[in-house]
Amino acid sequence: QVQLVESGGGLVQAGASLRLSCAATGTIFTLYRLAWFRQAAGKEREFVAAISRRGLVTYYANSVKGRFTISRDNGKNTMYLQMNSLKLEDTAVYHCAADSGDSHSDDPGVYDYWGQGTQVTVSS
Repeated sequence: QVQLVESGGGLVQAGASLRLSCAATGTIFTLYRLAWFRQAAGKEREFVAAISRRGLVTYYANSVKGRFTISRDNGKNTMYLQMNSLKLEDTAVYHCAADSGDSHSDDPGVYDYWGQGTQVTVSS
């Protein structure tokens, strides 16, 4: 059983930065590709960023490209999302997810395990 626990969310002003973390237990961390998704109130869950097993390849949604950076520390079983220049539209619950498949996907239905989420609220 894989457990994913997010942390680092909060209330910040537009233009500020936040760093989210996703800690994994109960698994061999490097077996999984990882991703961040977010879900704003009343909207569907959307892809934010993903990272390969060894952290060599990353993918980003166009809406966050150049502002967000995904990374992972396999020695600490932890993934990160550095979020800079935050905008009002980044407000959402951010979830980390793990996938044992071989190919990248931005479809949330592909991912096997999910964390409970951490709230990020950006104010003007």
